[in-house]
Amino acid sequence: MAVDLLLGLQWGDEGKGKIVDVLTRNYDIIARFQGGPNAGHTLEFDGIKHVLRTIPSGIFHPSAVNVIGNGVVIDPVVLVQELEGLEKFDIDYRSKLILSRKAHLILPTHRLLDAASEASKGKAKIGSTLKGIGPTYMDKTGRNGLRVGDLELDTFETRYRALAEKHETMIRHYEVDLEYDLPEMEAEFFNAVAKLRELTFIDSEAYLNDALKQDRKILAEGAQGSLLDIDFGTYPFVTSSNTTAAGACTGLGIGPNRIGEVYGIFKAYTTRVGSGPFPTELFDETGERMAKTGNEFGAVTGRPRRCGWLDLVALKYAVQVNGVTQLMMMKADVLSKFETLKVCTAYEYNGEVIEHMPFSIEKENVTPVYTELRGWDQDLTELTSADQLPQELQDYITFLEKHLDVPVKIVSVGPDRTQTIYR
Repeated sequence: MAVDLLLGLQWGDEGKGKIVDVLTRNYDIIARFQGGPNAGHTLEFDGIKHVLRTIPSGIFHPSAVNVIGNGVVIDPVVLVQELEGLEKFDIDYRSKLILSRKAHLILPTHRLLDAASEASKGKAKIGSTLKGIGPTYMDKTGRNGLRVGDLELDTFETRYRALAEKHETMIRHYEVDLEYDLPEMEAEFFNAVAKLRELTFIDSEAYLNDALKQDRKILAEGAQGSLLDIDFGTYPFVTSSNTTAAGACTGLGIGPNRIGEVYGIFKAYTTRVGSGPFPTELFDETGERMAKTGNEFGAVTGRPRRCGWLDLVALKYAVQVNGVTQLMMMKADVLSKFETLKVCTAYEYNGEVIEHMPFSIEKENVTPVYTELRGWDQDLTELTSADQLPQELQDYITFLEKHLDVPVKIVSVGPDRTQTIYR
């Protein structure tokens, strides 16, 4: 039995939550392997929209166990807010949600450090969500962090105070005007910690490998997107974890030989939140129309997403780095009624035309080379089968498959779990 893996191939916000929700009925365990509450996975069904930030997207299915893996960073306050949001839907999360003891905790002072660091950068800011993700991963690699398993120790509060005091010294170093009430933040934090202690903590690497021996089906769920990977993304405008396939191994404690299918999720166009290079970004009415039709606002932050044409150079790069075996195209419905579609198939890079991802894709180095395709003038949201897709959309998909050399198995034609077409 292998672990199947689902991850985003762009700059995040591809629609991973919906697809995990759709696929969960085929799995016994859904395991999140990296990232923190800066991720917003949106699921929509029965006329209700749900946004999950830390909890795996399989939580709404009665049969699936949901694991928060060791590679995730957890803000107890945010997680408890999520749990309280589930209670009104009678979700029995106590029996369905388990936490790795090796997952690191986001402290209130991590969030303050994040804000101070970003404020000190001025115009050079990276577009942090200010959720404390970066400083928490810095403490992890610096061997200073506190983990879920530490909540079981009598010395937790002492260890917390030592780290928080270190953080306060660092915050003063930034010399920025940052107003905060730490005692109030800490009161909220420790109240949340008390509720977290009511959940089940596990040694997740042992749990998951034992599950494989028992032939239980596991789906690993990633957060953010491949172009935000700390190693392979558009550095430094990236997140602080490995969002690519390799991150599933380190974030869950499973061997690379246990990875089965790799599901790659991408939008039919491209979006990006925050700062950083974006070669196909549109600044005209077309980009505004994409944003409005696609409701392109961050699920967690509410920040507007930058929109542009599909970038096949970047997408092919993500497919290769992750070893993607199946593709799933989201938001095809957003491109309906565009007379002409453009797809970036190459870059003009420092005087030559290339088809691979270079070291830097800053606008002074890269100009996109486009291929034009016919659009489709048809509402897709009521379609239920692949043979109903307009010919222009089928041609669009065939064009992508030819360049990516991977089949597109799912086409999403709306936000609801029922608006999913299998090919």
